Amino acid sequence: MPVNPQKNSPRSKSDKLVRWSFLATTTLPFLIVVVVIIVLIIKTLPILQYQSIWQLLTGRSWHPTKGEFGFYPFITGTFWVTFVAMILAVPPCLLTAIYLVEYAHASTRAFMKPLLDLLSGIPSVVYGVWGMIAIVPWVQKVIAPFFNKWLGFIPFFAVNNPTGFSILSGSIVLAVMVVPLIIAVSYEVMHAVPDGLREASMAIGATKWQTIRKCVIPKALPGIIAATVLGFSRAFGETMAVLMVVGNVPKVPGSIFDPAYPLTALIANNYGEMLSIPLYDAALLGAALVLLLIVLVFNVLSALVLIHIVGRPAR
Repeated sequence: MPVNPQKNSPRSKSDKLVRWSFLATTTLPFLIVVVVIIVLIIKTLPILQYQSIWQLLTGRSWHPTKGEFGFYPFITGTFWVTFVAMILAVPPCLLTAIYLVEYAHASTRAFMKPLLDLLSGIPSVVYGVWGMIAIVPWVQKVIAPFFNKWLGFIPFFAVNNPTGFSILSGSIVLAVMVVPLIIAVSYEVMHAVPDGLREASMAIGATKWQTIRKCVIPKALPGIIAATVLGFSRAFGETMAVLMVVGNVPKVPGSIFDPAYPLTALIANNYGEMLSIPLYDAALLGAALVLLLIVLVFNVLSALVLIHIVGRPAR
C-alpha cells in the first residue's frame, strides 16, 4: 500500500493544527450558549421545586413577598412590544432597502449607509431618553386621542392609559432601533442578486417593479427573513430603551395603549434588590432562562424556514 510522504510532514501537522483550532473556535459560541443555559437551569431549580414550570409560565400574579411568581404578564408584555415593533419596522425597512438597491443614485447610497451605521451605534439609553421626551408625549397627546376617537371601539386600540407610557411607545422606540439592522442586511442580500436576473426579466418585457416583485424579492427572500429574525431578536432582548417608556406595570395588556412589563425590564429593575426574599433570585433567573429559550426557539424556527425555502442550511 503506497504511503503518502506528506502525511506526517511538518506542513501536514500544521494544517491539522490550524483546522482543529478553527473547529474549536467555531464550536465556542455553541458551548457558551450551552453553559449559560445549564447555569440558568441550576439557579432556577429552587423556584421549580416550589412551583411547576406551567404555574410559572401561566401565573398572572407577581407578588414576591407573598411567594407568588407568575411570568405570564411579563411574557405577554414582551411579545406585544416586540411584535408591534416588528409590524412598524419591517415594511418601511423593506421598502427602503428596495429603494436603495434598485432606484437610488450612487451618491444617495453613499450618504445613507454611513447614516444607518451611525443609527445602529447609538446607545439604547439615548433612544430611551428620546422616547421619554418625544414619543411618550406624542402618543399621549396625538396618537391616543386619534385612535380613541375613531377606533376606540376596537379593544386592541382602546385607550385605557392616558399617560403615554404604553406598548405603542415602547414599540416605536424599538422599531427605530432595529431599522438600521434590518435595512443593512436586506440591502446586502438584495444587492447580491445577480444583475443578469434583472436584465433577463427586463428583456422579456417586465417592468422595473415587476422585476423587483417577481425576481429580486423571491431570490433574496431567505436573507430578508434572516434580517427580520435578527431584528426580532434584537427587539426581544432590548432592555434600557423599553423599560424607560413602556410603563412597567405587571399586568396582562389588552391594548397597544396599555402599559406593559417586559421580561428584560423585570430582570433589570429588580435583580440585585430585594434578593433577601426567598426564591426571588431564582425567579428572576428563571425569567432570564425563559427569555433566552424564547429567542433560541425563534432563531431555530427561522433556520428551519430558511432550509425549507432554499433547500439547504442558511449561511
